[in-house]
Amino acid sequence: MALRNHSTITEFFLLGLSANHHIEAFLFVLFLVIYLLTIMGNLMMLLVIRADFHLHTPMYFFLSHLCFIDLCFSSVTVPKMLENLLSQKKTISVEGCLTQVFFVFITGGTELLLLCAMAYDRYAAICHPLLYGQIMSKQLYMQLVWGSWGLSFLDALINILLAMNMVFCEAQIIHHFICEMPSILPLSCSDVSRNITVLLCSTLLHGLVSFLLVFISYARIICTILSISSTSGRSKVFSTCSSHLTAVTLYYGSGVLRHLMPNSGSLMELMFSVQYSVITPMLNPLIYSLKNKEVKAAVRRTLKKYLLHIRS
Repeated sequence: MALRNHSTITEFFLLGLSANHHIEAFLFVLFLVIYLLTIMGNLMMLLVIRADFHLHTPMYFFLSHLCFIDLCFSSVTVPKMLENLLSQKKTISVEGCLTQVFFVFITGGTELLLLCAMAYDRYAAICHPLLYGQIMSKQLYMQLVWGSWGLSFLDALINILLAMNMVFCEAQIIHHFICEMPSILPLSCSDVSRNITVLLCSTLLHGLVSFLLVFISYARIICTILSISSTSGRSKVFSTCSSHLTAVTLYYGSGVLRHLMPNSGSLMELMFSVQYSVITPMLNPLIYSLKNKEVKAAVRRTLKKYLLHIRS
């Protein structure tokens, strides 16, 4: 019976954010604008970092990968959501759902680890400024970035290989606007104890361990800042890490709260998911450009260079 049910189920129904057509039309316009701003903002940051040699440092190497991840993360989740906001039949194939889960794992996990690596970079720059060049060598920051991608890919691969063995029965409704592993596990009528164990372990390793490392880095940073005697000195040092601290708070806060909540499709759960998967990728370029003098100066230099090139 289970095999027969599994063979007949080829798609899931994504309930999305609302069943009201007028609200859906408004949400479509809203999220389309957010998606376009996300694409433009992150592409602009990538262009500026690549074009301006002043930004060829470990910090901005991390930031360029963060922008690329945000482009990927947003492109994994938003286009399907926009399609379903306009569609009467809000479906996604089983294969498409598992594919989305796989890429959500990779992009979300890589962003967690990359934010952790950026926290260590800020720790090295603020707590050991004279040794920063030796600590944050090119070999180390390359290893941190590609290690983040590699670990997240391995984590996604293990989880998705287990998910491919799940048998789905009559329940086809996902109370969400995207496919995430916690949303599809209740739809299986086969034993998912191994899936839950592996998901819990990967969540603890990715989420909790990276959070603890970020927390330790910023605890040391705060101690160093407080040891500075002058108020202007403390303010200047804090400004070098305020953008990253804001990005960490937005992503970790909404992501952790969403995954601590029961998988019920509640409004609060959906809001936290929208925050970390849709809103945060749009805000990161703004955070790092509006609160960073080096980026603003690089944007001005890049625009000036291109205007002079056009005029000539």
